[in-house]
Amino acid sequence: MHVDKQARDLELDSNSAELAVEVFTMLADATRIRLILALRAGELSVTRLADIVEKQPAAVSQHLAKLRLARMVTTRRQGTTVFYALADEHALQLVTAALLQAEHTVDASPRHHATAPDPTS
Repeated sequence: MHVDKQARDLELDSNSAELAVEVFTMLADATRIRLILALRAGELSVTRLADIVEKQPAAVSQHLAKLRLARMVTTRRQGTTVFYALADEHALQLVTAALLQAEHTVDASPRHHATAPDPTS
């Protein structure tokens, strides 16, 4: 389904708006943004995620627990290791859209608007 049609089909009720605010609040943390981006490649352990986002495993676990409660990530246990994965594509879409919007605040011609070079020239 095209994004414009999806947007037109959304309800504008107060409850939906409040739930959307909770989603944005959950993503209003740089470590959580980095975790979502790290998980785009697939499932990873807490230790690996801590290395990627350059935070202590205990802190990463706390962020992941919040993302799990918000149903943005899922877990799988293998022995004593817990692996995390994105629950669906929506959190990554939100993060990607936010990063693209952020490019507009620092550059009048953000790179995501740049056209690809012509390979024949």
